Amino acid sequence: MRARASSVLFTALCALGLAGTASAADPMNLMLNWTPTADHAPIYFAKAKGWYTEAGIDLSIEAGKGSALSAQRVGSGGANLGIADLPTAIQAVGKGADLKAIMVIYANSPQGFYWLKSSGINGPKDFVGRKIGNPPGDAARLMWPAFAKKTGIDPAGVNFVNLSPQAKVGALKSKSVDIISDFYNEHDLKVREFGPDLGFVAWRTVGVNVYGNSLFVNGAYLKANPERVRKFAAVTQRAYAACVKDFAPCLDALTASVSGLTPDNQRDQWERIKQLMRDDTTTGVALGAFDGARVKTDYELVKEMIGIEKAFEPATLFTNEYLDKSVRMSN
Repeated sequence: MRARASSVLFTALCALGLAGTASAADPMNLMLNWTPTADHAPIYFAKAKGWYTEAGIDLSIEAGKGSALSAQRVGSGGANLGIADLPTAIQAVGKGADLKAIMVIYANSPQGFYWLKSSGINGPKDFVGRKIGNPPGDAARLMWPAFAKKTGIDPAGVNFVNLSPQAKVGALKSKSVDIISDFYNEHDLKVREFGPDLGFVAWRTVGVNVYGNSLFVNGAYLKANPERVRKFAAVTQRAYAACVKDFAPCLDALTASVSGLTPDNQRDQWERIKQLMRDDTTTGVALGAFDGARVKTDYELVKEMIGIEKAFEPATLFTNEYLDKSVRMSN
């Protein structure tokens, strides 16, 4: 009887211990740049595997509406962490946002413009007088002056039309716009839709290869919770490395959490994303690592071609401190 009572007590104590472990997870919220797609799959994978919980993090994920909004929310403390492209974050910090980049996802710019060759457009020089469709908070619209100047176009020579991300392909197909901006992730979908009539230019091929989507943390939150951020970075870096090796379980986690996604399209996207993730720094230093010289170049580009309200030292924008240098992007 006494042995049974001891067994019951031990079981109860174990249950309490497990409950204490579960309740020890600290809440952390992450705001995405847009609605979830393949580039966010590693985060959903790590969450589904319980890796964040094991690290003491109760992670909530919020869909975004553009890098500008994400940078603003994180910079003001409305979200602990977020994803935004680096040039947009540079502008936000110049306006007073409290941001620090801890991991780059797109080491190469994903930005591109698409058009129909049958419209008479052969390249950027033919954009003048045309309609470009994209969301108002889209990074391509914010960085348009840089692209325009690099390609010798008057930045005021085009008309922007507000479109949701989901409406871009339909708008180009119906010819309600002449050009759409979009990430390279979706390249294969457009090739299937438009075939040989599709025209395309990647920003990185015309001298605007700025860092793309990156993970940012609110500066005050980082100062108050450095170890929690370190654990988040370790889990996230591990998840991206795992998905590079085998995307199937990551795709399963993404589609289980987000409705309306086409698996084949997401697989195609991930193959393009891996190209964008790869550069000398992510393969030679650490997956997700920034190169300080490149960050400075991006800063100078934004400053020269768009403007920064209040100048700051580019080196303060990022840190590689929270990355595991043994985890590297595959060649």
